[in-house]
Amino acid sequence: MRTRRSALTLIAGAASLALALSACGQNSEGGSKEDKGSTKGGTIGIAMPTKSSERWIADGNNVVKNLKAKGYQTKLVFGEDDPDQQVAQIENLITQGVKGLIIAAIDNKSLNNVLQQAADAKIPVISYDRLILGTQNVDYYASFDNTKVGELQAGFIVDRLGLKDGKGPFNIELFAGSNDDNNTKYFFNGAMSVLQPYIDSKKLVVKSGQTKLTQVTTLRWDGTTAQKRMEDVLTSSYKSGRVDAVLSPYDGISIGIISALKSDGYGSSGKPLPVVTGQDAELASVKSIIAGEQTQTVYKDLRQLAKVATTMVDDVLNGKKPEVNDTKTYDNGSKVVPAYLLQPVSVDKSNYTKELVDTGYYTAGELK
Repeated sequence: MRTRRSALTLIAGAASLALALSACGQNSEGGSKEDKGSTKGGTIGIAMPTKSSERWIADGNNVVKNLKAKGYQTKLVFGEDDPDQQVAQIENLITQGVKGLIIAAIDNKSLNNVLQQAADAKIPVISYDRLILGTQNVDYYASFDNTKVGELQAGFIVDRLGLKDGKGPFNIELFAGSNDDNNTKYFFNGAMSVLQPYIDSKKLVVKSGQTKLTQVTTLRWDGTTAQKRMEDVLTSSYKSGRVDAVLSPYDGISIGIISALKSDGYGSSGKPLPVVTGQDAELASVKSIIAGEQTQTVYKDLRQLAKVATTMVDDVLNGKKPEVNDTKTYDNGSKVVPAYLLQPVSVDKSNYTKELVDTGYYTAGELK
């Protein structure tokens, strides 16, 4: 607490000052509580889904770094992919008196009650990368152009297979993200807007027959779950023929898919690995791309996303209207949430140095 000394305080003497200071409680980070009217120096709560994904650790650290640069204190929690745990964490942050919340939801429909508590406490909420559904109590949404992510993945498959040049038919299998993540449908629908014409013309064949979103989701974006499904698809549908491409929405899923493919003999002489897409440019997958296993990923600069989210909460707390560039797309079932969307970039072996090393996202040493 910044002690304010006035003439009256000085006259009151040491006893009065001691009394005033004794009224100031200490927070869990060792600093004293802020005045209720202040924003700078206040604490922002950050709720991320899990530490099991490299990207969410990076997101959390980037948000903390940006908020501290703006003069805020922070409390960062990870829900470890347990929706109930995340709800409890957010309730605790509200009880501790945070000034704002930045939330990447585990289950986008599980937060209605706890966000009502935030609204009652006049705590603004920024939905981070995953849109929170079914509540009025989301102020802004910071993310990437999620439809574009799917379009980039599918476009890469089209180009790599030469479909525009009339080549084919090729066998493809489809994977999607978690069914409780609103982004999943945007990624998948973006990809299918590119792939569906080739499926209709039989230039792309889904031998498993699993083409509906409900058939291809991967709960919690889990790589082991994806690996098991890929194994089942190979066993049931590829007694003859081979997989030429796999639409994978995320690097962790891609690693699981590739593991299943390699166990089935792909990657060895005469049976090349198929085209496998991904997302998030996680370190393991970029190394896999360099090694010639995973073929592509979609790079989303998490440093920029953190800047957008922290600027949003800072603006709201200081009576400013945050910058947005989409006021129509992201209807959460209760309201259209104003959003700022960043642009993703397709990365493969040909351009990873330019996009990831030259921009400082990774060092060359990290990719060795």
